[in-house]
Amino acid sequence: MRGAVLVAIAAAIGNMLQGWDNATIAGAVLYIKREFHLESQPAIEGLVIATSLIGATVITTFSGPVSDSVGRRPMLIASSLLYFFSGLMMLWSPNVYVLLLSRLVDGFGVGLAVTLVPVYISETAPPEIRGLLNTLPQFTGSGGMFLSYCMIFAMTLAPQPNWRLMLGVLFLPSLLYLLVTVCYLPESPRWLVSKGRMKEARAVLQMLRGREDVEGEMALLVEGLGTGGDTAIEEYIVGPPPDAQGLEYNEANVTLYGPERGMSWVAQPVPLGSQGSMLGSAIGLASRQGSMLDHLKDPVVALLDSVHDLKPPGADAMSMRGGGSMLFSNLGSMLSFHDKAPVDWDEENVRSDDDKDGWRSDDDSNLRTPLLDARGHSSLLGEAAATTMGIGGGWQLAWKYTDGPESGVKRMYLHEEGSGEPGAGGVHAAALVSQSALYSKTKQGGMEMEGPAFVHPAVVSEEDKKVGGARWRELLEPGVRHALVCGVTMQILQQFSGINGVLYYTPQILNQAGVSVLLSSLGLSAESTSILISGLTTLLMLPTIGVAMRLMDVSGRRSLLLWTIPVLIASLAVLVAASVVPMAATAHAALATGSVIVYLCCFVMGFGPIPNILCAEIFPTRVRGMCIAICSLAFWLGDIAVAYSLPVMLNAVGLAGVFGIYAVVCCVALGFVALRVPETKGLPLEVIIEFFNVGAKGLPNNSPAADEQCH
Repeated sequence: MRGAVLVAIAAAIGNMLQGWDNATIAGAVLYIKREFHLESQPAIEGLVIATSLIGATVITTFSGPVSDSVGRRPMLIASSLLYFFSGLMMLWSPNVYVLLLSRLVDGFGVGLAVTLVPVYISETAPPEIRGLLNTLPQFTGSGGMFLSYCMIFAMTLAPQPNWRLMLGVLFLPSLLYLLVTVCYLPESPRWLVSKGRMKEARAVLQMLRGREDVEGEMALLVEGLGTGGDTAIEEYIVGPPPDAQGLEYNEANVTLYGPERGMSWVAQPVPLGSQGSMLGSAIGLASRQGSMLDHLKDPVVALLDSVHDLKPPGADAMSMRGGGSMLFSNLGSMLSFHDKAPVDWDEENVRSDDDKDGWRSDDDSNLRTPLLDARGHSSLLGEAAATTMGIGGGWQLAWKYTDGPESGVKRMYLHEEGSGEPGAGGVHAAALVSQSALYSKTKQGGMEMEGPAFVHPAVVSEEDKKVGGARWRELLEPGVRHALVCGVTMQILQQFSGINGVLYYTPQILNQAGVSVLLSSLGLSAESTSILISGLTTLLMLPTIGVAMRLMDVSGRRSLLLWTIPVLIASLAVLVAASVVPMAATAHAALATGSVIVYLCCFVMGFGPIPNILCAEIFPTRVRGMCIAICSLAFWLGDIAVAYSLPVMLNAVGLAGVFGIYAVVCCVALGFVALRVPETKGLPLEVIIEFFNVGAKGLPNNSPAADEQCH
């Protein structure tokens, strides 16, 4: 786990450079205007700042699909190179046109970092600390702003401050970032698995987790490639077979095969939503039509709230130790087929003319197969056929085999309920069930047969690619569309919640409150005073981000939003009141200054980092880069819209009116979070998207038709 922490810290340097750049341009523009005489050319002045945003918007459009094709690491290396070259260009900048070009290149680097660092951290972090590690970019970004403000403040004390040096010094930390990305950062293991590069993925996971045994997580990553819209929620009582304990199971039983030959456990289906079950209360809530609130609440929100509220005691502690549920531990830990792994998947192990069976084995590797080769399908009942293993958050990855007309092996994400053992020797469990990612159709003896096989999505035939291989088609799946609506809406609401207005006008607000006048009595110039105030405000953000990092995986993302957004609304309301209500100078200064500090500190605890964290968690692996690029595009377009609308809104409604509008947007955001944003803490990424698949179809109820659909 230490490796995952170090990798996350290294990747988050990209966001530190973004914060550094934001602060340097805010200070340098005061001197750029003087040298190039931009006081009479406000359009050029605006472009000096906005060109970076434009560059970030343009590069974001392409970054997601390209990262899905070439990998996350090459894109982070490209980001560091763009930062480096833009710093050198700004250090030179003989005229305003070269400066604009350098700002555009800088925007390219910013766009890549902001888009892909959260994706990279989410795909490398363990589920139990993913929220903490994904808050690092917010911390390093604010830290970069503070360090940059300190540097600029020192430069403003010189007789003739050099704005080229202020901007160009960016090339030094970007050189460090380049060395780290090239020499230390590994490729994302999830991306490697999606391309069939299993040996590399296994080596990376071993480094990130600090242990040799990573076969269970490898199985999870492979299975996660096939998440689709056929997921259903089911509940079971899992226990030994009837002949072992005398349990009365009916013909609807499902047998879960363990890792030892001849050993199996029986899962008895439970009526979905039955009283006392973990999902019963959530399904009942989503099915009621008695109130408008119940009708509007997203089924995914109700389900995940129920999962987090009723998880078994000690699940978090077990997860932190790398284990799963205690009650599921006797179901086995890893799948082994025969005595050793028959194959090590990798791109070099695809079908060849020299291998008539189509696959090579590698005796030097201990990577075990998550599922069986189709050639062993006939002996499924007599051999080890499936297993369970802890995958974080109290969940277990398992497979079930069913006989009959629709026989086959399906993936199950099992979760033990916290209500105890409802049967003699049985474990009450909820499950997300969907068709295995490794199903394929093969012809043997002229007969078409369906079963689990070593057909990785990266090595499917050209005919299969034509049928369903287009990634754009995956964006149309209900679960992905559902997640996209959530992610894009969160990014838009974040931008229109007022953060840019407060940041851009912090010196003006505090100046009106009398703070800058007080500091100017110390002999500081107006420029030095405004930069010092901004730097001190940024410094106050750092401890609150540290608190958010601690709470992100304890209280959770949704809880932090529900607690901090009301504080944002209150602080904006106080700012409005301080602007329109006559009051004493001391009271006005205290209210305005306190409101700005409270707003910024609460924003970086919740609404600042969490939209990016959610967007990096809720999409399937094969299209995660493309989806987060769409969300990031919404982020940058919203940023540009806010930046350009601020002067117009200030002229039309004044500072109090602008903050009033932001308060209304925050109220809308609070309602959206309460109704539509689920809690994702501690859940493996592959489980999260399955919940969105279920939610996109709507929760089933207790009607016979619904039961038939689920079973």
